[in-house]
Amino acid sequence: MPLAVYILGLSVFALGTSEFMLTGLLPAIADDMSVSIPQAGLLISAFAIGMVVGAPLLAVATLRLPRRTTLIALITVFGVGQVAGALAPNYALLFASRIVSALACAGFWAVGAAVAIAMVPVNARARAMAVMIGGLSIANVLGVPLGALLGDGLGWRSAFWAVGAASVIALVGILTRIPHIPLPAEKPRLRRELRIYRDPQVLFSVAITALAAGGVFCAFSYLKPLLTDVAHVDAGWVPAVLGLFGVGALIGTTIGGRVADAHLFGVLLGGITASTVFLVALALFASTPAVAITLAFLIGCSAFFTAPALNARMFNVGGAAPTLAGATTTSSFNLGNTAGPWLGGIVISANLGYAATAWAGAAMTVLALALVAASLRLHKSHSRVVARSAVPTGSASTASTASAEPEHTPAAARAQC
Repeated sequence: MPLAVYILGLSVFALGTSEFMLTGLLPAIADDMSVSIPQAGLLISAFAIGMVVGAPLLAVATLRLPRRTTLIALITVFGVGQVAGALAPNYALLFASRIVSALACAGFWAVGAAVAIAMVPVNARARAMAVMIGGLSIANVLGVPLGALLGDGLGWRSAFWAVGAASVIALVGILTRIPHIPLPAEKPRLRRELRIYRDPQVLFSVAITALAAGGVFCAFSYLKPLLTDVAHVDAGWVPAVLGLFGVGALIGTTIGGRVADAHLFGVLLGGITASTVFLVALALFASTPAVAITLAFLIGCSAFFTAPALNARMFNVGGAAPTLAGATTTSSFNLGNTAGPWLGGIVISANLGYAATAWAGAAMTVLALALVAASLRLHKSHSRVVARSAVPTGSASTASTASAEPEHTPAAARAQC
């Protein structure tokens, strides 16, 4: 595996840390900026909005630009966004810095994945993507807890400075280790690719991904105040709990990635059901420290257990649009990351308490389950129609083959979570 791929993984570590670290910094930011915790939570939504908009736009806009130059520009803009956040004198400028950082983050994901795949042979693409996704997993395990520790010890702005420093290291690595990548020989035909959005299964996939992710982040975004104010966990333990969530996410991604190829709908139904159960349990037993901490780990497992299947499903139904399939999945996840904290903020503003965010999250995952069931029904109906129209009467073995829509994707697509 080329060293350049690990440089991209380091870059993703910085990106992922910035995206999720506000979970452990919300109370401090709210106090410093003189806003409520729900208002501070909108900073998480701001980043997600930037990802939602930026992923498809920048995936298309940068297709004809030199890859290495694009990566350099995007990681530079991202780092500047972190510095702007650290220096922001008011909430409005901090909000704007999050959107700018998110746009750069979305573009880096779109281009970085293409670069990683271009630098390795076909039979090493999965490993290359795994290295990049590993940066995101390590961000959840180490970056987010370390950000919370810095926030508690040196103030929330120090976490932004730390991510800015990581961006500089990533920039140096890109400058020195990323080679020139030839441009694509043929520009994709976007009009043809946009037709995938006429497919109801693509729309189902977008909605399921957004609701599944939103349900989890509706509660996770406010996990720190829930732990300290409801479960009465000492603030010093919060970084460890956030790290525990990250460990659960790493375990869930690993298991889900291995199972999703053979049992895609089973993973979706089982994983989202588990998330629903865990969220309900968190709402009911949030005041019990040991239970709340255990559930943080379990929610990390169940949420990321479904992530490979959610990605694989989008590549299955949107395979005719390779340029937009991955970007659409990224946008869908971040659409949920926008709606979840926003809904959680509404619940808190209504004086229903921090534990009620878990009830709201569970409501979102129940809707996701209903859509998975509808998607599965449509998939089976379509498979039967294909089997009847394509197979001569009496050819049972061929019918069996024709009726099965491929519920697998290349491992590289599965890993792009």
